Amino acid sequence: MSLVTEHSVDVVLPCLNEAGALPWVLARIPDGWRALVVDNGSTDGSAEIARSLGATVVPESRRGFGAACHAGLMAAEAEFVCVCDCDASLDPGLLTGFVRQVAAGEADLVLGRRRPQERGVWPLHARAGNRALATMLHRRTGLRLHDLGPLRAARREALLGLELTDRRSGYPLQMVVRAADAGWRVREEDVPYLPRTGKSKVTGTWRGTYHAVRDMRAVLAEPPYATAAGGAR
Repeated sequence: MSLVTEHSVDVVLPCLNEAGALPWVLARIPDGWRALVVDNGSTDGSAEIARSLGATVVPESRRGFGAACHAGLMAAEAEFVCVCDCDASLDPGLLTGFVRQVAAGEADLVLGRRRPQERGVWPLHARAGNRALATMLHRRTGLRLHDLGPLRAARREALLGLELTDRRSGYPLQMVVRAADAGWRVREEDVPYLPRTGKSKVTGTWRGTYHAVRDMRAVLAEPPYATAAGGAR
């Protein structure tokens, strides 16, 4: 039995005006997995395109990456939940390996470490902000990660147990911080980082990067998170 039929997987795809990227992204969702496109207020017909391509559309009126991600998590029903950007910069087909590790008990949370495939794919300001956050994350949790990118996989019930509260740019970091506090095994895998379709809503400008780093600093300032269950298994 193949991975895609053996395990139940939902892929959360936060979406804000990604009409140009959706066909590429949805074509790469593994067979048997469900795509949850979380429409965060698109005005370019993204929701209609997603439906026409067979995706389940989840509306979320509250703007913010965290709001969209969490709406997708709450709508998910599968044993495993993955997250992927909806801008064609990351291939959701790579998530099969992530899920395989979680299902085999080799990791509780698997993250994609972005490896730019072309010059200029990852702007200097965004890369600098990411590096600074990785350093602060290590000081806070002891985890030695290189990236806090959006491509990731874990068990749905375990993610819900983290009780994530951030609804802005700090959501991906809060997930990692609380996972570390709960004793999860966090693993990082290299993934190709491709030129995105359209302009980034978060790190496309210095201003966007500043706001993202500000949100994430607030997450790092939170007291250690305690869970009754400990690890994700």
